[in-house]
Amino acid sequence: MKSVEEQLALIKRGAEEVLVESELVERLKRGQPLRIKAGFDPTAPDLHLGHTVLINKLRQFQDLGHQVIFLIGDFTGMIGDPSGKSATRPPLTREQVLDNAETYKQQVFKILDPAKTEVAFNSTWMDKLSPADFIRLASQYTVARMLERDDFDKRYTTNQPIAIHEFLYPLVQGYDSVALKCDVELGGTDQKFNLLMGRELQRAYGQEAQNIVTMPLLEGLDGVKKMSKSLGNYVGIQEAPGVMYSKLVSIPDTLMWRYFELLSFRSMEEIEQFRADVANGANPRDIKIKLAEEIVARFHGEEAATNAHRAAGNRMKEGELPENLPDIEVAAAEGLPIAAVLNRAGLVKNSAMARDLLNGGAVKVDGVVVDRDFMFALGVTHVCQAGKKAFARITLKAE
Repeated sequence: MKSVEEQLALIKRGAEEVLVESELVERLKRGQPLRIKAGFDPTAPDLHLGHTVLINKLRQFQDLGHQVIFLIGDFTGMIGDPSGKSATRPPLTREQVLDNAETYKQQVFKILDPAKTEVAFNSTWMDKLSPADFIRLASQYTVARMLERDDFDKRYTTNQPIAIHEFLYPLVQGYDSVALKCDVELGGTDQKFNLLMGRELQRAYGQEAQNIVTMPLLEGLDGVKKMSKSLGNYVGIQEAPGVMYSKLVSIPDTLMWRYFELLSFRSMEEIEQFRADVANGANPRDIKIKLAEEIVARFHGEEAATNAHRAAGNRMKEGELPENLPDIEVAAAEGLPIAAVLNRAGLVKNSAMARDLLNGGAVKVDGVVVDRDFMFALGVTHVCQAGKKAFARITLKAE
């Protein structure tokens, strides 16, 4: 096992905050494997690179010799995490949650070592709690303290409804740490309130309070807003190799260092050397290619990574792309629906034509058929095809 100093440096890599660092150092000094937890509610069937920031940190803990617990919140998923929400989130059915949970397991083991990962479902202990147990759990926190939470406070002061079951979410997440006897819990910065709840509940149940590592929310391909499928600024971990490669190579130069720190498993020394190379005149695109190949290899294998540049350059049928693909810049204040982008770029005569082509499955972005829900993010470049003959490499630029 590495020294305490070496472990702490890797744990803090890319982290927003470590609470309480001195306590964590004392735990590490004991020389025993720690129990590290990160919880994921299976609210959607597919993950993107933003979700992997926490999973990557779990892998780093595994590499340090600690016990990693990948917690699937099949119970909390039916409550719906209120973090950052401005309205009550509709709970999922148990069937939806379990279906999504199964796909999560398949996806995360592209990063985590299955032999060193404990997969847990929080329904295992939550289903066993009696009404009296729930009352005891709820008695550990006050309504006033709950309303200190930023999103609850905003909804309360603006007369937006807060359902009682939403107050249960942080309590249940905190109790997960009690049930699993966690030493460390990981979470996004938007989860800090819930993570601290775990510390308080562990003390209330006679356990040593866990330490907390919060990770930043990854910016999307536009480099501005949080990575989100609804904004179109995401890289899905199940996307085709060429699509992943193309998206990552097209990120803004300033964003690649953030991606290297949070998504790459290269050492910080190697990443700093890349920075020095760019400062001395190296082409940033060449460095982004290294990142893209690493990410593609992680999810699709080395062979796919080796061939990804060819897939990205011509993901359509042989001869389908014109030799001199026009480059078009479209100005916008924010991300746009694909129909609006095609119209502004001149690939269609009008919006009605764009809608017809989309409805007929005749629009492709980077060789993949898209529908009217596809959002084109600011700062991102895509090869677009509208119908059989209209092609362009389009970049959405900020006005």
